[in-house]
Amino acid sequence: MSLVSELRASATALGPWPGNDPAEAIRTIRGELGDPHLPFLPELPARGVGSDAAGRTGSLLVDLDIDVQPYGWRLVDRPGKDSRRASSALATDINILADVAGAEDVSATELKLQLMGPLTLAASLHLHNGERALLDYGARRDVAESLAAGVAEHLRKVSAAVPEARIVVQVDEPDIAAVMAGTIPTASGYRTLRSVRGEEVTGAWRLVIDALKAAGAVETVISVPEIEAPIDRILAAGADGIAVPLRALTTRQWEQLAGAVESGKRLWTGALSTEDPGAVLPRTAAIVESIWKPWRQLGLQASGLSGLRVTPSTGLEGFTPAAAKSVLTKLTHVADGLDQLAQG
Repeated sequence: MSLVSELRASATALGPWPGNDPAEAIRTIRGELGDPHLPFLPELPARGVGSDAAGRTGSLLVDLDIDVQPYGWRLVDRPGKDSRRASSALATDINILADVAGAEDVSATELKLQLMGPLTLAASLHLHNGERALLDYGARRDVAESLAAGVAEHLRKVSAAVPEARIVVQVDEPDIAAVMAGTIPTASGYRTLRSVRGEEVTGAWRLVIDALKAAGAVETVISVPEIEAPIDRILAAGADGIAVPLRALTTRQWEQLAGAVESGKRLWTGALSTEDPGAVLPRTAAIVESIWKPWRQLGLQASGLSGLRVTPSTGLEGFTPAAAKSVLTKLTHVADGLDQLAQG
């Protein structure tokens, strides 16, 4: 049986959220995204060092420690104050999540976590000489293995905070096109790092995905930009789905996504453009049509729309909290519209 046949269309967001109050953010998100939608543990980069995506994921690494230098996060021999700050912020968020969820009359049945993927993480962490870990095959391998080792404890802590919730994990790879194309600059800026082969990318993703599934994740998706999105690699790595903005997908990419959907994979559509936080949100019907039109042209069944998750095209950290809440409301309306189409 296809996965999507049992589902309803749902809304979620990519993770980054405005402000520096995790309790307010978690209450807002869980208030807007009750079942069948997907609430998430937000990232609040405005809190500063350690609350950015690299620091937050880097704090999960096992036997690899990090600190902050003027050029960014660096791999070091022992944890310092920056690493402890990142770990403390994440632990605080999980404790607040437990308090908020525990006070709810009815709690959502799922919760999403976000992690920076192993390739983008290797591009974001620096070695002792200042070069990116991405430069060195051994360092790339160590980062992937360390992240895979660290996710189990993270999922255990979150599951203890929301014991009835099934955990969904979004693995973010915003730099993957540059990683695979070999366009990320060296420390000097005069050269670029050698491209990473597709087979290695797939292997690193598979390592992390297998660890997430072993730790109890019920759904794993890899989130990538639409430019040069390596859809075939994502599928080969064993992900349950793909999260991608829709704004500039090629016909070929749509065909790949259609094949994935037909094989039971889940599509997370970044259908709501959020590049300009000051822009007026588009009409719900227009967003639904932007999904339904290519879906119909590819010959996909309307009933399959019930398996979609809809997201913004970007994180929401540049929005005001009120505007970010409005984005979530809009996305739930889009999901409702997709369900109506799915039901005929």
